[in-house]
Amino acid sequence: MPPPMSTRRPAPPAWSREERAALRRLSTPRRVQDLLDQFAYRTEDDPAAPRRALAERRAHCFDGALLAAAALRFHGHPPLLLDLRAVHDDDHVLAVFRVDGGWGAVAKSNFVGLRYREPIHRTLRELALSYFEPYYSLQRRRTLREYSTRPLDLRRFDGLRWEFDEAAAPAIAARLDDAAHRTLLTPAQERRLTPLDARSWRAGMVGTDLAGVRRG
Repeated sequence: MPPPMSTRRPAPPAWSREERAALRRLSTPRRVQDLLDQFAYRTEDDPAAPRRALAERRAHCFDGALLAAAALRFHGHPPLLLDLRAVHDDDHVLAVFRVDGGWGAVAKSNFVGLRYREPIHRTLRELALSYFEPYYSLQRRRTLREYSTRPLDLRRFDGLRWEFDEAAAPAIAARLDDAAHRTLLTPAQERRLTPLDARSWRAGMVGTDLAGVRRG
C-alpha cells in the first residue's frame, strides 16, 4: 500500500537573502516608516503581500500596513494591525507596536498626517484619536469615527503565508471588517464638527496622488 498522504501544510517560504538584508536595515519602527515614505502610493485596489510590496516599492495603506507588520515582526515585535473607520471616506489600517507600554504606529498613506506615530500613547483610543484632526475628505469634512478595540495579530494567518502570498489578503481584510469597533465621538460631538480650515487642508494635501483619493 502507498504511504498515507500527509495532511500537514508545507512550511511557508522563507525570506530570500536579499529580502532579509533589506528587512535587517529596518531595525526601528521609524526606519520602517522611512522606507514606506519612499514608496509610490499604489492607487489600484489590488492588495500586495509584503514580499511583492517590498519588491515593487509601491503600497497603499493596507499592504503598507502588512509590510510594516512583517518588518516589525522581523525585529521582534508581534505583527499587529489596527483598523480606523471613517464615514464617507476610506478606512485606514495601521501597523501598531508598543515600547515601554506606549502604543505607536507605522502606516502608508496618501495624506501627510496619517502616517507614523511615536510610541507615547497610553491606550489604543488615544492613538486612534491622534489621527482625528488630519483625517478628512476632499470636501474638508472630518471623517474618522471608529477604531478596532483590539489589534489583529497576523500570526493567526501564518498558515495562509500572509507575508508572501496575496491570497491571504481577503481573509485579513474580512477579519478587520468583522472586528469589534468603538466610536470616538458622541452624536452631539459629530453634529458640532466644523470643516477643516483651508490652510490646514492645503498643507495636508502636499504630495497626495488624487487618483487614489475617494471622491464621495
